[in-house]
Amino acid sequence: MLSRTADTLYWLARYVERAENTARILDAALRLATLPAGYGGSSNEWESAVAATGSEDLFRSLYEEATQATVVDFLAFSPANPSSIRNCLEIARHNARAVRTALTIEMWEAINGAWLEMKRFDGATMTRPRLGEFLSFVKEASLRFDGSAYRTMLRNDAFDFFRIGVYLERADSTARILDVKSHILLPEGQSVGGGLDYFQWSAILRSVSALTSYHWVYRESLRPRLVADLLILRREMPRSLTSCYENATRHLDYLARTYGRQGPSQRLARASYARLESMEITTVFATGMHAFLVDFIGENNQLGQAISEQYLV
Repeated sequence: MLSRTADTLYWLARYVERAENTARILDAALRLATLPAGYGGSSNEWESAVAATGSEDLFRSLYEEATQATVVDFLAFSPANPSSIRNCLEIARHNARAVRTALTIEMWEAINGAWLEMKRFDGATMTRPRLGEFLSFVKEASLRFDGSAYRTMLRNDAFDFFRIGVYLERADSTARILDVKSHILLPEGQSVGGGLDYFQWSAILRSVSALTSYHWVYRESLRPRLVADLLILRREMPRSLTSCYENATRHLDYLARTYGRQGPSQRLARASYARLESMEITTVFATGMHAFLVDFIGENNQLGQAISEQYLV
């Protein structure tokens, strides 16, 4: 496969996944915004949403204050934000057109339909009910596209590059959402496990569709240690860091067999996966979850760079 085609498929998957993850972050902020005032944290939920995307500096250069209107405009519709939902879907559609012959009919119809549907929504008239409708649309559009890819793509190197893009983007998003909860949302002096803590962790679990999974796995009330365990170390959880790296490593190994050679990306992925697989959640909390997640995000970026240099340049 041409490196240009591989690169386009890889980033097509990442941008669709990023659009969904941004919608999930906004959904968590919207849920927290509906809590009674007594549950409010030291920083507002909309500031936390921007922080979760890692784009605070760009946001501050464009807006004076983090409110529902400004954050929704920035994360969902702003042409000045390269990772806004609108831009993600537009870039994804452009990439899909560039590799149209590598996609199935169902995949093209899913991404093209999502882009056309996106035009129905306007940030200037985004009421709270309308915002909920919009976020549901984005998540459903991503699920349709991902499902069509999983059900219809030939299992070859094109599929491997596509899935690797999904899992690296998903791991990055899960780590950032968790980092915001552990480092920003919980105000100083608030006891872990208190009422505020419960509602915030619940909102985070809902944002990654993991609340039901949590109760199925642990069968008890929400505890920070167990939530972190679910989203970091439990391989059964599709959005956990361990699950993402198990799958990314597997598809990188498929590429190594396809091309008859391994490289830095396979070694980095295996090393990260081995650390996650052997880690205990008590170790994460002992060393500090924020420090752990910052290190993980850096390692994830290094893996992305290694994949680019090995296959996509």
